[in-house]
Amino acid sequence: MILRIAILSIPLRREFDYLPIAGSDGAIYQPGIRLRVPFGKQQRIGILLEVTTESEIPKNRLKPITEVIDSTPLLPQSLHSLLLKSASYYHHAIGEVYETALPVLLRQGKGSSQPEQVVYSITEKGAETDLNSLNRAPRQRQLLEQLQQKREISGSSTFMRELIRKGLAVRESRAVYGQPPAVESDTPHQLNDEQQQAVDVVHKQLEQKAGTPLTPVLLEGVTGSGKTEVYLQIIQKVVDMGKQALVLVPEISLTPQTVERFRQRFDLPIALLHSGRNNSERLGDWLAARSGEAKIIIGTRSAIFTPLRNPGIIIVDEEHDSSFKQQEGFRYSARDLAVLRGRQERIPVLLGSATPSFESLHNAESGKYRKLILSRRAGRAESPQISLIDVRSRKMEHLLSAPLLEKMRGHLAENGQILLFLNRRGYAPTLLCGSCGWSSTCPRCEIHYTFHRGKNRLICHHCGGERPWPGSCPECNGSELRTVGAGTERIEEALHREFPQLSISRIDRDTTRRRGAMDEKLQQIHAGEHQILLGTQMLTKGHHFPKVTMVAILDADGGLFGSDFRATEQMGQLITQVSGRAGREERRGEVAIQTRNPDHPLLQTLLREGYPTFAAEAMAERKVAALPPYNYFTLVRAESVQPGAALNFLQQVKEMASSYAISQVEILGPVASPMEKRAGRYRAQLLLQSSYRKPLHQLLTILMPAIESTKEGRKVRWSVDVDPVDMF
Repeated sequence: MILRIAILSIPLRREFDYLPIAGSDGAIYQPGIRLRVPFGKQQRIGILLEVTTESEIPKNRLKPITEVIDSTPLLPQSLHSLLLKSASYYHHAIGEVYETALPVLLRQGKGSSQPEQVVYSITEKGAETDLNSLNRAPRQRQLLEQLQQKREISGSSTFMRELIRKGLAVRESRAVYGQPPAVESDTPHQLNDEQQQAVDVVHKQLEQKAGTPLTPVLLEGVTGSGKTEVYLQIIQKVVDMGKQALVLVPEISLTPQTVERFRQRFDLPIALLHSGRNNSERLGDWLAARSGEAKIIIGTRSAIFTPLRNPGIIIVDEEHDSSFKQQEGFRYSARDLAVLRGRQERIPVLLGSATPSFESLHNAESGKYRKLILSRRAGRAESPQISLIDVRSRKMEHLLSAPLLEKMRGHLAENGQILLFLNRRGYAPTLLCGSCGWSSTCPRCEIHYTFHRGKNRLICHHCGGERPWPGSCPECNGSELRTVGAGTERIEEALHREFPQLSISRIDRDTTRRRGAMDEKLQQIHAGEHQILLGTQMLTKGHHFPKVTMVAILDADGGLFGSDFRATEQMGQLITQVSGRAGREERRGEVAIQTRNPDHPLLQTLLREGYPTFAAEAMAERKVAALPPYNYFTLVRAESVQPGAALNFLQQVKEMASSYAISQVEILGPVASPMEKRAGRYRAQLLLQSSYRKPLHQLLTILMPAIESTKEGRKVRWSVDVDPVDMF
């Protein structure tokens, strides 16, 4: 008996053969269980892929495994198959693929039983105790006040033990996974005819005989058209059938809002899987999904690998979002794997977006997907009025033009909330010396530092490097240091000057680092505590702000002339998504877009005729240029601390690829990456493209082992990105 094993965390595109433990029962070795194995001088965790009788390695050179960790497979056979196909399609190390699919504690070899946490609950005596009686014990008073408000809290301390001793609280252990009570009863809303058609189509798929192939559904609904209500009514039928629903969202910031809406509708166990939860919480929810206890699973990208006992449907919300594509390590697309998993599980897959990706639109045109349209906003909400503000000849106070300020004052006078969007955090993107022209540049990336006034530091947004404010010019020792450009910090400062009496909330990565900070800010926004909202892209994705009547895009020109061929697509999606935050209730909203290119044809098409026409025109340009989705790309990237080493390595890769003479694959490059130096490493890339997937994968299947066997391949960092989203 030979055990073929994928070893976690090993970046090698191969499996490893081992012997079973001497004298052990062969029946315990089932594919999908975890094993502890010797690997060099270390002990590693591996997944048993198959049991065989043959190996390319002589049996006397094979080592026995150290330990069998699981008695039954962690993953069902369908998910096991999905991971193998994913490793094959993305040409990635099988061990790292399995590592992505498992919670951290399982990767470390911990047990697969529900973890427990300590919870402190208030007693009847504690609920009736006057807080003033603990004035001489302020920490105890604070804990008791929290218990009286929340009824229970977690986290241990000496002061909590004192409350227990006094009979004011009790300690208990419970499973980490737990379903809090429903927030309130929310009944299904009346659907319009387009929403009802979408629900009926998916319901019909759910009722088809087991094993029937199902066509993925692309739901293209304008912002505010009620896509979430469609999801909810479809999921109701799924859970009524005793099955589970997996819902993928692109950002952690969307999960609180999504979970809140789901808990208002369903008094059912809901599992949450995203990086904002600690390791015990993620394992608990993962196991609850695996056992079937959790009926609804909501998560970000990696949740696509969650095992489900009774899979019923997969929903990908905001399917166009680039966050569904992993950009490091195992570079998979959760959206594409959702379609593949749905095909394997024979369950419906629903992709929803107001601005579908060009790949999904192309699949709908070619018949691979069925497209359904929600063309109007739900209820009595109207589409917002959109206007361009030409700022070419205007003086502006940090991107706030006079016409924009006038519009803002009008909405504020009528008690409307305003959302300002700028996808650039920090105070200013550049620091210059007015005397000698020196600029603050990150030596590891050779780009400008961004000045963060709150921290009084210069920070590189690419490598994370920091340095203090210099005080004077390092070159000429002059004092004329000037900040050039504006980020969200500077806009916030300017808004406080313009509207000193109003409350302003800035939401970007800097203000939401603390756990729970994003949830707090969203609650404040919904409560109407802030009149002006200022944020980056994280504020605009799918959020429902019913009191926002005006949205302003402070600088719309970034995507019009980007070097990446996807820049215009992303620009169209961003403008449409941001605009969709305005006027989602009865009062009609307004969108103001500041630009120095008001006559740009694609921008005009987007504003006059909407995203569908814009997408059709942009896709026609892509087709002429033989760009995705009409062509298939694979990007081979390399980086090294030595200048020229990455380019030399990729030149060798190109020569190897050319020698295999696969005529339907075109090889372009190698060239330096658009951002050549990052984090102290020089970067380059080689592009493989073809009109067909098959020859591209044939070449990669031969090329990957050849690259791994070269000496140069061990001297540089290199990676392969199949279907890249980011060309940088």
